[in-house]
Amino acid sequence: MPMQFDLTRALEVLERTPATLRALLGGLPEAWTAPNEGPETFSAFDNVGHLVHGERADWIVHARIILAQGPDRGFAPYDRFAQNRESQGKRMADLLDEFAHLRAGNLDTLRGWRLTERELALQGEHPALGTVTLRQLLSAWVVHDLGHVAQTARVLARQYRDEVGPWVAYLPVLTR
Repeated sequence: MPMQFDLTRALEVLERTPATLRALLGGLPEAWTAPNEGPETFSAFDNVGHLVHGERADWIVHARIILAQGPDRGFAPYDRFAQNRESQGKRMADLLDEFAHLRAGNLDTLRGWRLTERELALQGEHPALGTVTLRQLLSAWVVHDLGHVAQTARVLARQYRDEVGPWVAYLPVLTR
């Protein structure tokens, strides 16, 4: 049965994502972290850079717009590929550190708001999705994290796609 949004439950995932990615990717060579799945897809390195960009330009920024309830509740278009320029010259260790630092600060901000049900129902305007609530935004943040953890695991697993031989039939991470 699907879970109803609960900020405490959401924080349980959001606070773990930096450590999860550090455990999975920290110290791995580029042979693991640089390959992607084709044009306009993310490598493990890109995933972490994308999450770093999101900490700066997405979740808390948009939550502030919603909470302000000013005359302009519209979100600026989000650049899903900003990490391509922002991560240039950085190492995976740099990105993992930056992500952990930014996420900790954003979660402190989120906790400090002491959100009520009324505030979670407040609305903003997404440029592609239309009217969204703060509850939906925060729920999407959790699912976005989990999606990028899964995507990172998948892109790593696919490095051995040709090496597993007939086991590919039992390894859906390689075929879905």
